[in-house]
Amino acid sequence: MKVVLQRVSQASVTIDSKIVADIRKGLLVLVGMEDADTQEDIDWLVGKITKIRIFDDENHVMNLSIQDIDGDIIVVSQFTLHASTKKGNRPSYIKASKPDVAIPLYENFVKQLEKELEKKVQTGIFGADMKVLLLNDGPVTIQIDSKNKE
Repeated sequence: MKVVLQRVSQASVTIDSKIVADIRKGLLVLVGMEDADTQEDIDWLVGKITKIRIFDDENHVMNLSIQDIDGDIIVVSQFTLHASTKKGNRPSYIKASKPDVAIPLYENFVKQLEKELEKKVQTGIFGADMKVLLLNDGPVTIQIDSKNKE
C-alpha cells in the first residue's frame, strides 16, 4: 500500500461539479492498493499517518501530528501510485489492485483512520473522475510505502 501525504491549508474533492469533500487545515491522503496488501499494511500506515509530526508547533518546528492539531483528513483513491515507468513512455498499472480487491482495502483503511482519530474522515468516491483542489502548506509532501518501511 502506498500513500502520499500532503499537508494542506485547505483541500476539496469535486465530482460532476459537486463538492463531495472539503477540509481546512489537515492532510490530503492519496492511497493506492496492490493485491499483496493486508490488514497489517493498513494498521502500519494508519499509525504512521496519525502520528507523523509534520505540523508546526509554536516555534514553527514540525513537531505536531494531525491528532495534536485536531486536523481533518481527505482520503482519495489513487491507483496511479503503483505506476511502473520502467519500460517505454506509457505507465503500466499492473501492480494496482482491481476494484474487487482495492475497494474493501480502501474502505477498511478509511474506517481505521476514523477509529484512530475518533472523527469522520472525508473521502472522494472510489473510481470516480475526481477534481482535487489543494493548497499545499509548506509545501510538505511525504510518500510512504508499507512494503518499504524506511
